[in-house]
Amino acid sequence: MFNNVSNMTTDEFSIESVLERVVERDPDQPNFHQAVHEIMSDIIPFIQRSGNEHYKGVINRIIEPDRIIQFKVPWENDQRVYCVNRGFRVQFNNALGPYKGGLRFHPNVRLDTMKFLAFEQIFKNSLTGLPLGGGKGGSDFNPKGKSDSEIMRFCQSFMSELVKYISADMDVPAGDIGVGEREVGYMFGQYKRLTSQYHGSMTGKGLAYGGSKVRAQATGYGVLYFVREMLAMNSESLEGKTLVISGTGNVAQASCEKALEMGARVIAMSDSDGYVYDPEGIDERKIQWIREHKNERRGRICDYAAEFGADFGEGSPWHIPCDIALPCATENEIGEEEALTLIANGVSCVAEGANMPCTDAAVRQFRLHNIAFAPGKASNAGGVAVSGLEMAQNSQRLSWSFKDVDDNLIRIMKRIHRKCLKYGQDGDYVNYVRGANIAGFTRVADAMLAQGNV
Repeated sequence: MFNNVSNMTTDEFSIESVLERVVERDPDQPNFHQAVHEIMSDIIPFIQRSGNEHYKGVINRIIEPDRIIQFKVPWENDQRVYCVNRGFRVQFNNALGPYKGGLRFHPNVRLDTMKFLAFEQIFKNSLTGLPLGGGKGGSDFNPKGKSDSEIMRFCQSFMSELVKYISADMDVPAGDIGVGEREVGYMFGQYKRLTSQYHGSMTGKGLAYGGSKVRAQATGYGVLYFVREMLAMNSESLEGKTLVISGTGNVAQASCEKALEMGARVIAMSDSDGYVYDPEGIDERKIQWIREHKNERRGRICDYAAEFGADFGEGSPWHIPCDIALPCATENEIGEEEALTLIANGVSCVAEGANMPCTDAAVRQFRLHNIAFAPGKASNAGGVAVSGLEMAQNSQRLSWSFKDVDDNLIRIMKRIHRKCLKYGQDGDYVNYVRGANIAGFTRVADAMLAQGNV
């Protein structure tokens, strides 16, 4: 039985006891277990120190999703063969507002993946200060190698089922890995066709039909705005710093673009095939080439090496010496070994652009060696923040300027940094993981308590 955590004694109320119950209920979900352990490692000691019995009662409710939706997605490929994929939507917690979180199309998508991402999303959305709950969804559909017609048919079939569970005031999906403006457009068009409603039921839309300026750049820009605040704690700036960035998608591209604007030098980027090392620096001309080559022709990073005479290698770029590392690709890409290599090579700051790209063991090493480390729920919250701003614009039937949205994004990232400092300051060192976890939790927990048994 999954016992009520609020009935535990102080000795029984522990990280181990909570995780034990999570594993007992869902033994085949290691990613979700990792997410719960990472957050509860800070929340449980905080509750024990505070002696807040009411917060104890929230724990067993906050680790269980409100609902899990799984459905089949039948579609026809260009060879007139019928295919079937699985679709998911995990609506985890709406204490603060409508469920909010992206849709991911990737062959590795499983319920475990969706639950861990949705759980993280609760606290990330809380940190923004916006009225957003936490959710996540997607499918094991692989858009790579598919024609536009195939992707359109899949998206329309996917939305034909998802439409039952979303709306502007209930659940507002967005894009994620494998889901860009094209896919959002196909899904939004199907939603509109089925409901006869034109409102903010999705974010990440094109600018021509309700999208927000800065949305494509928001996550990457937000990472750099957060890093700027981290460096300012030691009276430093990004000027002259060398950066290594994993990934070549929107987040990595925007991170590189903003880093250059702030005077830094990006010397490496990567994709699933490998990485390029360009000691001269990936400048604006080169990042534009990556953007055009990847987005329009779906090229690979190895083509960059051939084009600009850079070094290409298989695997990850974390052995390359740098001042700042920005993992912007996927979860668990930096383990303990990669973390120790970065530390040995002089890294001083690591900020997550992807969702949980660093393992618990890696984060532990950063903390032991006093490396400034920002978890994704804080540093990459810019994407969902601008999604929230897109929702506000849609509700008001307005379109804000690029500068207005960007200024709001800067203010939100500064606010998140201040919240992390409130609970994460530990002498001269800032434990951003602890600060983000506790700040995110307290806002959600207070809302849940105020609303009763939710």
